[in-house]
Amino acid sequence: MSENSKSLTKERLNKFLARCGIASRRESDVLIEQGRVSVNNVPVEHPVCFVNGKDIVKVDGERIGVPDKVRMWRYNKLVGQITTHNDPERRQTVFKAVASQDPTLPRLVSVGRLDINSEGLLLLTNAGNLSHALEIPSNKWTRRYRIRAYGNTPKNFAEKAAQGVSMKGVTYGSIQAKEESRQGANAWYVVTLQEGKNREIRKIFEYFGLQVNRLIRTAYGPFQLGGLLKGSIEEVPNRVLKEQLGKIYDSL
Repeated sequence: MSENSKSLTKERLNKFLARCGIASRRESDVLIEQGRVSVNNVPVEHPVCFVNGKDIVKVDGERIGVPDKVRMWRYNKLVGQITTHNDPERRQTVFKAVASQDPTLPRLVSVGRLDINSEGLLLLTNAGNLSHALEIPSNKWTRRYRIRAYGNTPKNFAEKAAQGVSMKGVTYGSIQAKEESRQGANAWYVVTLQEGKNREIRKIFEYFGLQVNRLIRTAYGPFQLGGLLKGSIEEVPNRVLKEQLGKIYDSL
């Protein structure tokens, strides 16, 4: 399909906003419901709205468009930061932190999230459709973590965690968990999983009587935290991005 044909193809407004890096699809629906989005200078009153590349789309009065070039950054998130653009409690957000480092950065969205008490690798991109593609379970991208937890490692912990667990009506899938080292009452574990629900690792560890007191994401798919300093952001070279994403990149 030619670029001109793409520009004429209608897509749902929340998807368009996500592709522009404004917010996730769910967050875009909220922006629409708040009356902050207009199409061709007419405020949109319902999330079910379709646009193409020739429509004039504005958020808070500012015209937006799909980025010319898909880009991605690695960020070493700090404990205490939240992965959101706006926080009513005025806590420090990831996006304000990176913008303070480099004011020339475009508006970014995260690939997945890390909760306020978690740290480590967070991928950021200017293209919401890339974020969506890397989050969906069908792509089976592995997330890897180093976990420090208080308590004695249960017998057959790794085998039982690999089978998945159910608690409070929620089923959590298989995770690979291996004790790496122990320091008194605390032990370090290496954990990998493909699809992560909200605070999944913490809840699974708690199910086995272990209290997580440190959670560091070290990898998301082929992208590694490596030696990136805490609180630092570094762009992934476009050549590397194309090589690692393959067909996903071509489909954007």
